[in-house]
Amino acid sequence: MTIAIIGAGPGIGMALARRFGREGHAIGLIARSQGIDTLAAELAAEGLKAKAYRADATVPSTIGEVLADIEANLGPVNVMVFNAAAVSYLPLTQLTPAQLVADFTVGVASALAASQAVAPGMIARGGGSILLTGGGFAYRPVAALASLGVQKAGLRNLAFSLAEDLGPKGIRVGTVSILGMVKPETDFDPALIAERFWALHQDRANDLGVESLFEAKS
Repeated sequence: MTIAIIGAGPGIGMALARRFGREGHAIGLIARSQGIDTLAAELAAEGLKAKAYRADATVPSTIGEVLADIEANLGPVNVMVFNAAAVSYLPLTQLTPAQLVADFTVGVASALAASQAVAPGMIARGGGSILLTGGGFAYRPVAALASLGVQKAGLRNLAFSLAEDLGPKGIRVGTVSILGMVKPETDFDPALIAERFWALHQDRANDLGVESLFEAKS
Protein backbone atom coordinates (compact mmCIF):
# COMPACT_ATOMS: atom_id res chain seq x y z
CA MET A 1 0.00 0.00 0.00
CA THR A 2 1.24 3.47 -0.87
CA ILE A 3 -0.06 6.96 -0.20
CA ALA A 4 1.02 9.81 -2.44
CA ILE A 5 0.70 13.25 -0.85
CA ILE A 6 0.85 16.12 -3.32
CA GLY A 7 1.67 19.46 -1.73
CA ALA A 8 3.23 17.80 1.30
CA GLY A 9 4.52 20.07 4.04
CA PRO A 10 5.25 20.06 7.77
CA GLY A 11 1.58 20.47 8.76
CA ILE A 12 -1.21 18.45 7.18
CA GLY A 13 1.15 16.61 4.86
CA MET A 14 3.28 15.17 7.64
CA ALA A 15 0.24 14.39 9.78
CA LEU A 16 -1.23 12.42 6.87
CA ALA A 17 2.07 10.63 6.31
CA ARG A 18 2.25 9.53 9.94
CA ARG A 19 -1.41 8.50 10.12
CA PHE A 20 -1.36 6.38 7.00
CA GLY A 21 2.19 5.22 7.68
CA ARG A 22 1.04 3.71 10.98
CA GLU A 23 -1.36 1.60 8.96
CA GLY A 24 1.43 0.18 6.82
CA HIS A 25 1.44 2.60 3.88
CA ALA A 26 4.63 3.55 2.13
CA ILE A 27 4.71 7.32 1.66
CA GLY A 28 5.50 9.40 -1.38
CA LEU A 29 5.90 13.08 -0.47
CA ILE A 30 5.53 15.48 -3.40
CA ALA A 31 6.34 19.18 -3.26
CA ARG A 32 8.52 21.70 -5.05
CA SER A 33 10.37 22.80 -1.91
CA GLN A 34 13.78 21.35 -1.09
CA GLY A 35 12.52 20.93 2.46
CA ILE A 36 10.63 17.86 1.30
CA ASP A 37 13.86 15.85 1.58
CA THR A 38 14.15 16.73 5.26
CA LEU A 39 10.55 15.68 5.89
CA ALA A 40 11.11 12.30 4.22
CA ALA A 41 14.24 11.77 6.29
CA GLU A 42 12.28 12.60 9.44
CA LEU A 43 9.67 9.97 8.60
CA ALA A 44 12.36 7.41 7.81
CA ALA A 45 13.94 8.07 11.21
CA GLU A 46 10.56 7.20 12.74
CA GLY A 47 10.64 3.83 10.99
CA LEU A 48 8.30 4.71 8.13
CA LYS A 49 9.02 4.00 4.48
CA ALA A 50 9.08 7.40 2.80
CA LYS A 51 10.58 8.99 -0.28
CA ALA A 52 10.63 12.63 -1.38
CA TYR A 53 9.80 13.78 -4.89
CA ARG A 54 10.13 17.32 -6.17
CA ALA A 55 7.53 18.45 -8.66
CA ASP A 56 6.01 21.75 -9.66
CA ALA A 57 2.21 21.75 -9.62
CA THR A 58 2.20 24.65 -12.07
CA VAL A 59 3.02 22.02 -14.69
CA PRO A 60 0.29 19.38 -14.22
CA SER A 61 1.96 16.85 -16.56
CA THR A 62 4.90 16.52 -14.16
CA ILE A 63 2.54 15.27 -11.45
CA GLY A 64 1.66 12.24 -13.53
CA GLU A 65 5.33 11.50 -14.15
CA VAL A 66 6.13 11.63 -10.44
CA LEU A 67 3.17 9.42 -9.53
CA ALA A 68 4.38 6.84 -12.05
CA ASP A 69 7.80 6.93 -10.40
CA ILE A 70 6.25 6.46 -6.97
CA GLU A 71 4.39 3.37 -8.18
CA ALA A 72 7.60 1.97 -9.64
CA ASN A 73 9.64 2.56 -6.46
CA LEU A 74 7.20 2.36 -3.54
CA GLY A 75 4.35 0.27 -4.93
CA PRO A 76 0.85 0.81 -6.30
CA VAL A 77 -0.76 4.04 -5.07
CA ASN A 78 -4.00 3.12 -3.34
CA VAL A 79 -4.42 6.57 -1.73
CA MET A 80 -3.73 9.92 -3.37
CA VAL A 81 -4.16 13.08 -1.34
CA PHE A 82 -4.07 16.42 -3.13
CA ASN A 83 -3.00 19.10 -0.66
CA ALA A 84 -1.52 21.74 -2.98
CA ALA A 85 -2.66 25.33 -3.43
CA ALA A 86 -1.23 28.63 -4.59
CA VAL A 87 -1.51 31.53 -2.18
CA SER A 88 -1.35 34.99 -3.72
CA TYR A 89 -1.80 37.75 -1.17
CA LEU A 90 -3.11 40.25 -3.68
CA PRO A 91 -6.08 42.59 -3.50
CA LEU A 92 -8.54 42.23 -6.35
CA THR A 93 -7.29 45.43 -7.94
CA GLN A 94 -3.89 43.81 -8.37
CA LEU A 95 -4.83 40.19 -9.09
CA THR A 96 -4.46 39.81 -12.84
CA PRO A 97 -6.43 37.29 -14.91
CA ALA A 98 -3.14 35.60 -15.77
CA GLN A 99 -2.25 35.18 -12.09
CA LEU A 100 -5.69 33.81 -11.32
CA VAL A 101 -5.35 31.23 -14.11
CA ALA A 102 -1.84 30.29 -12.93
CA ASP A 103 -3.06 29.77 -9.36
CA PHE A 104 -6.07 27.80 -10.57
CA THR A 105 -3.70 25.52 -12.45
CA VAL A 106 -1.89 24.72 -9.21
CA GLY A 107 -4.94 24.29 -7.00
CA VAL A 108 -7.40 22.60 -9.36
CA ALA A 109 -5.99 21.56 -12.75
CA SER A 110 -3.12 19.71 -11.08
CA ALA A 111 -5.64 17.88 -8.90
CA LEU A 112 -7.39 16.71 -12.03
CA ALA A 113 -4.09 15.62 -13.58
CA ALA A 114 -3.16 13.68 -10.45
CA SER A 115 -6.56 12.00 -10.31
CA GLN A 116 -6.32 11.02 -13.97
CA ALA A 117 -2.86 9.57 -13.31
CA VAL A 118 -3.86 7.29 -10.42
CA ALA A 119 -7.43 6.38 -11.41
CA PRO A 120 -6.66 3.74 -14.08
CA GLY A 121 -4.50 1.72 -11.72
CA MET A 122 -7.02 1.97 -8.92
CA ILE A 123 -9.81 0.82 -11.22
CA ALA A 124 -7.72 -2.11 -12.44
CA ARG A 125 -6.93 -3.15 -8.86
CA GLY A 126 -10.54 -2.81 -7.75
CA GLY A 127 -10.36 0.24 -5.51
CA GLY A 128 -8.52 3.16 -4.02
CA SER A 129 -9.05 6.62 -2.58
CA ILE A 130 -8.64 10.08 -4.07
CA LEU A 131 -8.86 12.68 -1.31
CA LEU A 132 -8.67 16.46 -1.69
CA THR A 133 -7.93 19.16 0.87
CA GLY A 134 -10.68 21.74 0.71
CA GLY A 135 -11.09 24.95 2.64
CA GLY A 136 -13.47 27.46 4.10
CA PHE A 137 -12.67 30.11 1.50
CA ALA A 138 -14.88 28.12 -0.88
CA TYR A 139 -17.78 29.23 1.33
CA ARG A 140 -16.55 32.51 2.79
CA PRO A 141 -14.37 34.32 0.25
CA VAL A 142 -11.92 36.98 1.42
CA ALA A 143 -10.88 39.71 -1.01
CA ALA A 144 -7.19 39.51 -0.12
CA LEU A 145 -7.21 35.77 -0.83
CA ALA A 146 -9.60 35.76 -3.76
CA SER A 147 -7.39 33.43 -5.77
CA LEU A 148 -7.35 30.83 -3.00
CA GLY A 149 -11.13 31.04 -2.67
CA VAL A 150 -11.58 30.38 -6.38
CA GLN A 151 -9.24 27.38 -6.11
CA LYS A 152 -11.06 25.84 -3.16
CA ALA A 153 -14.46 26.40 -4.77
CA GLY A 154 -13.20 24.76 -7.95
CA LEU A 155 -11.62 21.89 -6.03
CA ARG A 156 -14.87 21.24 -4.18
CA ASN A 157 -16.76 21.10 -7.47
CA LEU A 158 -14.09 18.81 -8.92
CA ALA A 159 -14.44 16.43 -5.95
CA PHE A 160 -18.15 15.96 -6.55
CA SER A 161 -17.63 15.47 -10.29
CA LEU A 162 -14.86 12.93 -9.71
CA ALA A 163 -17.03 11.10 -7.19
CA GLU A 164 -19.87 10.80 -9.67
CA ASP A 165 -17.51 9.49 -12.34
CA LEU A 166 -15.19 7.27 -10.29
CA GLY A 167 -17.38 6.16 -7.38
CA PRO A 168 -19.22 3.49 -9.40
CA LYS A 169 -15.80 2.18 -10.46
CA GLY A 170 -14.76 1.47 -6.88
CA ILE A 171 -12.78 4.61 -6.11
CA ARG A 172 -13.56 6.53 -2.92
CA VAL A 173 -13.44 10.24 -3.72
CA GLY A 174 -13.77 12.72 -0.91
CA THR A 175 -12.77 16.17 0.24
CA VAL A 176 -12.12 17.47 3.74
CA SER A 177 -13.15 21.13 3.82
CA ILE A 178 -11.23 22.77 6.64
CA LEU A 179 -13.25 25.68 8.03
CA GLY A 180 -10.55 27.30 10.11
CA MET A 181 -6.84 27.97 10.49
CA VAL A 182 -4.67 24.87 10.76
CA LYS A 183 -2.62 25.05 13.94
CA PRO A 184 -1.24 22.42 16.35
CA GLU A 185 -2.97 21.97 19.70
CA THR A 186 -6.19 23.60 18.54
CA ASP A 187 -9.44 22.25 17.11
CA PHE A 188 -7.65 22.40 13.76
CA ASP A 189 -4.60 20.38 14.77
CA PRO A 190 -3.09 18.64 11.70
CA ALA A 191 -3.28 15.28 13.47
CA LEU A 192 -7.03 15.68 13.96
CA ILE A 193 -7.46 16.62 10.32
CA ALA A 194 -5.46 13.56 9.27
CA GLU A 195 -7.88 11.40 11.26
CA ARG A 196 -10.74 12.78 9.17
CA PHE A 197 -8.90 11.86 5.97
CA TRP A 198 -8.36 8.36 7.35
CA ALA A 199 -12.07 8.10 8.14
CA LEU A 200 -12.98 9.02 4.57
CA HIS A 201 -10.53 6.46 3.23
CA GLN A 202 -12.04 3.77 5.45
CA ASP A 203 -15.59 4.76 4.50
CA ARG A 204 -15.95 2.47 1.49
CA ALA A 205 -19.76 2.64 1.62
CA ASN A 206 -19.65 6.43 1.25
CA ASP A 207 -21.71 6.90 4.41
CA LEU A 208 -19.81 10.13 5.17
CA GLY A 209 -20.56 11.60 1.75
CA VAL A 210 -18.20 13.27 -0.67
CA GLU A 211 -17.50 16.31 1.49
CA SER A 212 -16.57 16.24 5.16
CA LEU A 213 -16.73 19.63 6.84
CA PHE A 214 -14.00 20.00 9.45
CA GLU A 215 -15.21 22.61 11.92
CA ALA A 216 -14.28 23.81 15.39
CA LYS A 217 -15.80 21.86 18.25
CA SER A 218 -18.84 23.53 19.76
